Amino acid sequence: MRLSKWILAAIIAFPGSIARAADLNLFAWSEYVPQEVIDGFTKQTGINVHYETYASNEEMVSKLLAGASKYDLIQPSDYMAEALIKKHKLAAIDWSQVPNIKNIADEFRHLPGDPHDEFTVPWMTGTVGIVVNTDRVKDPIHGYNDVFQDKFKSRIVVVNDSRELVSWALSTLHLPINNITEANLEQTRPILTRWVKLIRVFDSDSPKTALLNGDVDLGIVWSGEAALCWNQSHKFQYILPNEGAHRFIDLLAIPANAPHKSEAQQFMNYILRPEVSKLISDKFPYTNPNAAARKLLTKEQLENPASYPKDDQKLDLFRDIGKQSSAIDRLVTEVKSAG
Repeated sequence: MRLSKWILAAIIAFPGSIARAADLNLFAWSEYVPQEVIDGFTKQTGINVHYETYASNEEMVSKLLAGASKYDLIQPSDYMAEALIKKHKLAAIDWSQVPNIKNIADEFRHLPGDPHDEFTVPWMTGTVGIVVNTDRVKDPIHGYNDVFQDKFKSRIVVVNDSRELVSWALSTLHLPINNITEANLEQTRPILTRWVKLIRVFDSDSPKTALLNGDVDLGIVWSGEAALCWNQSHKFQYILPNEGAHRFIDLLAIPANAPHKSEAQQFMNYILRPEVSKLISDKFPYTNPNAAARKLLTKEQLENPASYPKDDQKLDLFRDIGKQSSAIDRLVTEVKSAG
C-alpha cells in the first residue's frame, strides 16, 4: 500500500517522468533516412523512432498486407501508394497537423495515384538512368541497347527490381511501360533472357558500390546512387536512356491500422521543414520535391547531373497494374533461372 501511494504521489508531482515515451514505427527504404533526421525528430518531440528497412515495394506490401499492424509510417513509391489507396490500406492525413506540406512544389502535388492529396506526402523523387565509368568505357552510351552489349558482359550492375527490368525492355520495343499484357510480356522475354546473361550484379540497396569499387563499368541505377558516384568522381557520367526514362516519386503514408497516427503526422511535418529536408538531400542526393529546401542547396548540389538532370526528355511514372505485377515477377524469375 505504501508503494502504491508513493507511485501515485510521483505521478501527480512528475507526470512526465512516469508516462511511457511515445513511439513511431517507420518502415522505409534502406539507405534513405538519415540518422541525424531521426535523432533531431526524437530530440525535439521525445518520440522514439524504430526504423525497419525493406529493399522493394513488393517486400513492403507483402508484410503490410500479411496483417502486420505495427507500422505507423511507410515509404511506398507512387504506384504502390496508388495500389494501397485502392485497397483502403492507407489512412487519410489530417493536413491541419502537417502545415509544412505547403513547401512541396506544385508539380509533385495531386499525383495520379492520389489526385486529391489525401493520403501521401512526397519524400524524394528521382529517375532511373545509366551510369558510365568514362575512364573504362569509351563507346557512346545513349540507351539500354548500348549498355546491353556482349562486349560489356559481367561489367554491368542493375537494380534488382523486376518491374524496372521489364519497363526497360518495353521501352526498347517502343511499348508503354504501364501496358502490361501477356502479349507484351512475351515480347520482352527474349530481350530479358539475353540481358540477364550480361549482368554481373543485381543490387537495389547500394548499386553504387560495385561502380565505385571498380567491379563494374556500367550501371542502370537510382539517380541518387548515380549522384553519389558523381560526387566521388566526375568520370561517372549519368544518362537518361533515349528509349524512355522512368521517374519515381517516393512518398510517406500512414497505414490504415497504424497505432500511432499522430506521431506519424508529426514526423511528416518535421521532414517537410526546409532545413530538415536539406539534410536528406545532403545525405541522399535525389531530386528534392521540397521547393523551400531546394533554396538551401549549394550550387554544386543543384548542378549534379544525376540529382537534377538537364535533359528535357519525357519522364514516365509507373502506375498501379494490379495482378499483372505477379506476371512480371514470374517472368523475371523464369528468365533469371534459365540464365
